[in-house]
Amino acid sequence: MAGSTTSFPGPRVTVDLVGHHCSCRSDQFNITDCGPRSDWQIFGVGDHRPQTTDNCLGVFSMMQYRKLGRTGYEVSEIGYGAWGIGKHLWIGAQDSESLQALHQAVDEGVNFIDTALAYGDGHSERLVSQVLREREERIYVATKVPPKNGSWPARGTLEEAFPAPYIIQCAERSLRNLGVEAIDLLQLHVWDPSWIEDNQWYDALKELQAKGKIVHLGISINDHQPNSALELVRSGKVDTVQVIYNIFDQVCEDQLLSLCLKEDVGVIARVPFDEGALTGTITPETKFPKKDWRNFYFNGDRKRQVLDRVQELNKLLGEEVPTLPQLALRFCLHHE
Repeated sequence: MAGSTTSFPGPRVTVDLVGHHCSCRSDQFNITDCGPRSDWQIFGVGDHRPQTTDNCLGVFSMMQYRKLGRTGYEVSEIGYGAWGIGKHLWIGAQDSESLQALHQAVDEGVNFIDTALAYGDGHSERLVSQVLREREERIYVATKVPPKNGSWPARGTLEEAFPAPYIIQCAERSLRNLGVEAIDLLQLHVWDPSWIEDNQWYDALKELQAKGKIVHLGISINDHQPNSALELVRSGKVDTVQVIYNIFDQVCEDQLLSLCLKEDVGVIARVPFDEGALTGTITPETKFPKKDWRNFYFNGDRKRQVLDRVQELNKLLGEEVPTLPQLALRFCLHHE
């Protein structure tokens, strides 16, 4: 997640909502009066206990921890999503600032970082590795294997996207980038339901697991397609799934979240701020750096639509929830 409205590449948030299994990642954004840019994530669900926040990013004054599904990991409700620090497609991060933000997150009790090999071709992973070497705390790290055919969302056959030798090769690269003996959670970065009949992706991940190179496995679901993972969750093959979940996109509530709770599958609910829309900083005048993918996401009349919707949400703010980012995060964290 991550102050002016003209250029705000910054931090991210992840929320674990899983009945005690759901984790949600946010997008990156810059807010001048929020201190150094940082990428946060949030974890936790299942109860409605009140929580206090002490700044506009919605960081809780006392960190809470919850179990991430069948992984058994006791993860902080707030984690760190590390796309923005990779310097690719989300433009503007400086390494010194990114490292400062990572350390600040750990200082605040964050013990979960979600990154990916595709985030700057391993640059994000290497920055995370530097922090892991400098900290004594137990920090859980999740990373992802990018599709070989470079297609987001998932397209093509499994052989085109995730052939077994390629999965193993990418895992080895991530291990070197992160400087760890085993990856706590390795995820496929995209998913197509037609792939479930072909076990080569699963066999490759299980081979890595058997060799002690990964501990748990999961997938990241295509944007706005939560039901595409229902059969996979029922199959018992994955320990976690990652899905979009925020005030503007609640589709995963229809079936996926309850199924994951039933099957004890952890949920990483990403984009709780809708790529920055729910920070309240997007206006029709907002400009993004050249080659920043938000130029595509907020194209056409989208910025005006976002402003109109945010103005309605602002009417809900008050003493208990004074800022829009806090409202967005509480929405995710209070899912049961």
